[in-house]
Amino acid sequence: MVVTSFQAVSGAGVKGIEELRAQTAAWARGEDFEPHFFQHQIAFNVIPHIDEFVEGGYTVEEMKLINEARKILELPELAVSPTMVRVPVFTAHSLAINAETELPVSAGRARQAFASFPGLAVLDDLTHGRCPMPLEAEGKDDCLVGRIREDLKRPNALSFWVVGDQLRKGAALNGIQIAETLIGARP
Repeated sequence: MVVTSFQAVSGAGVKGIEELRAQTAAWARGEDFEPHFFQHQIAFNVIPHIDEFVEGGYTVEEMKLINEARKILELPELAVSPTMVRVPVFTAHSLAINAETELPVSAGRARQAFASFPGLAVLDDLTHGRCPMPLEAEGKDDCLVGRIREDLKRPNALSFWVVGDQLRKGAALNGIQIAETLIGARP
């Protein structure tokens, strides 16, 4: 699995939101500005790391993503190649995912599986240019998934895009939804 996570400034807390707002306003007024909270300018920029680096050039959050994916999917040896970047978006993280499966899965079958999964909503109407964007996910409990397509080179791989409001779909809501699923699964 190759995952690139585009992290909204709200993932860094209120100070991250304030920094983007202040830098954008200063830019609009034609004023110079210096970063105060983030290490680099965030307005009209992408910062190719969201926290401190660890051995091997990855970040703490990237290593956390690897460990959480392996735990959630119950695949302790899952190969995960993560990259996390901070983007000038106020709320909602986005993920570009390329996942290789043991057997081929068509884009149509993946779309059906995603649509039936609690907590996900499929938004994949490329004819009308409708796919998940942070502004559409903001304030929603469900994560939005779209741009579901078969990999051009690897027959057992799919690429897709996921967007979720991490302020809503964080650990607390996930915990509640997992508990509801477990209670509903009881005989």
